[in-house]
Amino acid sequence: MKVSAAQAFVESHRDVDTAELFGITELCREFGISLRALRFYEDKGLLSPRRINGARVYTRRDRARLALILRAKAIGSSLGEIKNYLDLYGEQGEGRSQQLGYVIERTDQEIAELEKKRAQIDQSLAELRLINADCRRQLAEREGSTKA
Repeated sequence: MKVSAAQAFVESHRDVDTAELFGITELCREFGISLRALRFYEDKGLLSPRRINGARVYTRRDRARLALILRAKAIGSSLGEIKNYLDLYGEQGEGRSQQLGYVIERTDQEIAELEKKRAQIDQSLAELRLINADCRRQLAEREGSTKA
């Protein structure tokens, strides 16, 4: 099997214990996403891989950002919200406190919204159960009166 220049570079700079660099195929396989999805996140400015001989090479930071992107998407965050969150971090993590504050604010909002929806669902279920019970009672009465 032929190894590309980018793959060879990644392998030559990889620390056995920390795996500092990752190829595009490796990340796609690890996270179960397509090449197209990974490129989409790049186009949106969420990831910024290095280029080696035209091939994408990702750092541990890129890998961590991808994990955050996918986690945020899974809970319904928009790409704009995800970008805002990632941008708060800064180059060396100087914005971590702002990130945490942002996450607290957003999760508080989402929790309140989901609790509101749950209350509405509980109310609808209670109403449906009353209707169902009433219909069952009426049907039983009708069936009982036709047998007599």
